[in-house]
Amino acid sequence: MSEAETENDGEVRVFAQYARDFEEEADVVVVGSGPAGSVMTYELARAGHRVILVEEGPPFTPSEFRADGNISMARTLREGGLRSTTGTFMPILQAICLGGGSLVNSAMCVRPPNFIFDEWSTRFDLERTTRADLDPHFDAVSDFLGIAPTPDDVQGPRNLLFRDGCDALGIESESVARNVRGCRGSGECLTGCRSRAKQSMDISYIPEAIKLGARVLTSLQVQQVLGEEPKVRGVAGKVVEPFSGRTSHSFKIHARWVVLAAGCMATPILLQKSGDLANASGQVGRNLQFHPGAAVAGVFPEELNPVFGATQGYQSLAFLREGFKLETMWSAPAALAVRVPGLGADLVRRFGELPRTAIWDAIASTHRSLGTVKPRFRSMNPVIRWQLDPEDLKVMLRSIHVLAQIFFAAGAEKILPGVHGLPQEIHSIEEAEVLREPEVSPGSLVTASSHIFCTTRMHGDPAKGVVDETGACHGFDNLYIADTGIFPRCPSVNPMFTVMALAHRQAQALGERI
Repeated sequence: MSEAETENDGEVRVFAQYARDFEEEADVVVVGSGPAGSVMTYELARAGHRVILVEEGPPFTPSEFRADGNISMARTLREGGLRSTTGTFMPILQAICLGGGSLVNSAMCVRPPNFIFDEWSTRFDLERTTRADLDPHFDAVSDFLGIAPTPDDVQGPRNLLFRDGCDALGIESESVARNVRGCRGSGECLTGCRSRAKQSMDISYIPEAIKLGARVLTSLQVQQVLGEEPKVRGVAGKVVEPFSGRTSHSFKIHARWVVLAAGCMATPILLQKSGDLANASGQVGRNLQFHPGAAVAGVFPEELNPVFGATQGYQSLAFLREGFKLETMWSAPAALAVRVPGLGADLVRRFGELPRTAIWDAIASTHRSLGTVKPRFRSMNPVIRWQLDPEDLKVMLRSIHVLAQIFFAAGAEKILPGVHGLPQEIHSIEEAEVLREPEVSPGSLVTASSHIFCTTRMHGDPAKGVVDETGACHGFDNLYIADTGIFPRCPSVNPMFTVMALAHRQAQALGERI
């Protein structure tokens, strides 16, 4: 029996339980416990295969969640929450914990409309990736997680005012479907749901996979895929201490099949560190795309009690063809501070307005803005180069102007647009005209992103992509990728539901081959 194994294989292994170098064996090793990796693990275990799920981060329990946004991000996000792009500067929020991004996201589950998949299929030679092809897989994930629209009784005023503003302008909006059961509207999605209403992977797919015999090993940093074309043999790496990142013992996991679900940044780095594996097309680490998010704050005459309500409970898909999606949002005040102008007494005054403030945001489909991911010297962390294209900047500015219109239609007395070089406060729809095509640079927007894609993209032509429609790496018999890196383009909506549906399909395809 190995050091990472006990008589009860169902326990999640943690850092303190590794005392020496060790080796393991499995039918399938899945690297990464985010939404896609967890679906793959569960479905393959359900099919009767011996699966080991490897996660670099630690598990968290509700007692370990921190409502302070600064502390929470430092503990649950990569590089202490300070990861960012070069070129156009943008913070990137990527989780490092059991359950991956599902632990700290807003639980939004949005199916892209038909035209998104039509674009994927026609541009990237994908014959079986239409919305109709994927709907059965969306349905399976939805049934498992209990995905349903957010009811009004947990929306809170800041979400319902967005609905009212959209209605006043004739803009279609809708309650967000989320993977929650019994949400209390605590607004704590981003710092960890202490009520455990959010069905993150660590309390949904992963426990069910464990019941079926899957083994979960946390605090393991995979540093190499073993083998070469056309067949890999497993993975190897180091035990890593939570929060400090210090490495200790070595491990190897020998497996007949390897699934890389480490995320859009970590998967290409791992392939590059493994001798530029699966890169005959030259596309590994290229084609990097984001959904940059820009937020607008609106101050209303009455108190909104914004700490109550689903973190992101309402949305509008009306502008997807124009290149952006509108959402409500909330976050811990420490995280909101970066979006609030002013210093000293001025900043304190603005924070005094938070009880009357709603925050709404837009995510943009920046198809023209591309970047690259490459490994840092002697590190598994990435160097991320990305530039916001001027045409995509126009899309983002257009989205901010639409948000301004919705705020004033909903009765806001002023907005804070968050664009450097423009007025810090705008008090009327007439004043908001300054947002129409202003002369500003990409660095003038306060942006951030947790939606990242395309660094190991799907393509029907092996010369133009890294994986096929099942997620199998071109040129390999037993190497798969299951994360948002396989998206051929950004999906224009929140990606978690789509990557889980794709993973469900991938698990079926892989299960038929084992």
